[in-house]
Amino acid sequence: MQSRSKIGLALAGGGLEGAVYEIGALRALDECLEGVDFNALDIYVGVSAGSFLAANLVNGMSTAQMCRAIVKQEPGQHPFHSGIFLTPASRRLFESGAKLPRLFLQALRKYVENPGDRSLLDAMTRLGRALPIGLFDNEPIRAYLEKIYSMKGRSDDFRRLSSRLVVVAVDLDSGRPRRFGEAGDEHVPISRAVQASTALPGIYPPVEIEGRHYVDGVLSKTLHGSVALDAGVDLLLCVNPIVPIDTARAVERGAMKRGQLMGRGLPSVLSQTFRTMIHSRLKVGLASYEGRFDGADVVLIEPRSDDYRMFFNNIFSWASRRDVCEYAYKATRRDLRARRDELRPIMERRGIRFRDDVLDDRDRDLWTHVGLAHDGRRLVLPKAPPETERLDDLLDRLEAAIEPA
Repeated sequence: MQSRSKIGLALAGGGLEGAVYEIGALRALDECLEGVDFNALDIYVGVSAGSFLAANLVNGMSTAQMCRAIVKQEPGQHPFHSGIFLTPASRRLFESGAKLPRLFLQALRKYVENPGDRSLLDAMTRLGRALPIGLFDNEPIRAYLEKIYSMKGRSDDFRRLSSRLVVVAVDLDSGRPRRFGEAGDEHVPISRAVQASTALPGIYPPVEIEGRHYVDGVLSKTLHGSVALDAGVDLLLCVNPIVPIDTARAVERGAMKRGQLMGRGLPSVLSQTFRTMIHSRLKVGLASYEGRFDGADVVLIEPRSDDYRMFFNNIFSWASRRDVCEYAYKATRRDLRARRDELRPIMERRGIRFRDDVLDDRDRDLWTHVGLAHDGRRLVLPKAPPETERLDDLLDRLEAAIEPA
């Protein structure tokens, strides 16, 4: 009798937008694949935002629950709102500002003492020490995760999970990855590990664990899928939301008005640069698996490079979160239909089959099938919390003000 295939899931990062995309993609996979339980896989590997979703899945949160949670408050759940991820690091910002007078005087003295050895601008680089190491406080993220993982039937302890979970962060002082959840590192609370893995430098401060400081796991590798392959999985499902945009193709499809990112300012240029570097490294990593793990199948799910809507979104808006999740759901279903002949034998080797009736239902609605009311045109949702409405309004007005013509 053939033994059951071992199946693993690797989820990459991508911030809040990437997390919402991955939720939509996971829901599509969950609906369209029979023979795989996304809450009972053999191993989950999460990096950055992907670590949050992986920890949710292994803690029994269904893909339907996660879809509902991004657009409404689930009964019995702790309220979710953008403020959890956007709490200003007030204390750190104040401390940084307080350093400026002293650092300015030190820089000025250095210049006066050695005017021939350095320029005034060179001396002023000392002021860089006053820059905050993170704009937002990630302690609310840890506290929120600790609460939801302490609910009945869940755990904040790697050792008490029914399946293996690995959360990857990077040691700031050595540049080496640390795999929380593996032997010797399973004692660290899951909530703390996820906080560390999502600590993108400049956005959130590094997270101290046992005297070391850790930052976003994506700084080491994009996916860390080799962790699951080293564990002996036969099939590794990978979801990556980070791809560089191909503006030429987006313009051709009518999804973008013009094909130059320069006119959209520094944030767009930096985003494209980051995406290109991350995706290039991902492709190199996937290519290396072929020689090392010949007996395993690796299936990658990611957006198309002309997914203009994935590149420019106010993800902190409730409406945008709905749009991104629904778009990811539809895009993943489209991708599965296009690759069905390629993927079918791979899946069947592992005891998984396509639900062709579900996959071929072009009118299938995401929200109806996760249990949300729909009036035929839009979701019928409860009023958002006041703090969320205020934040959404501010971000919407800011986005409108800086949006180029």
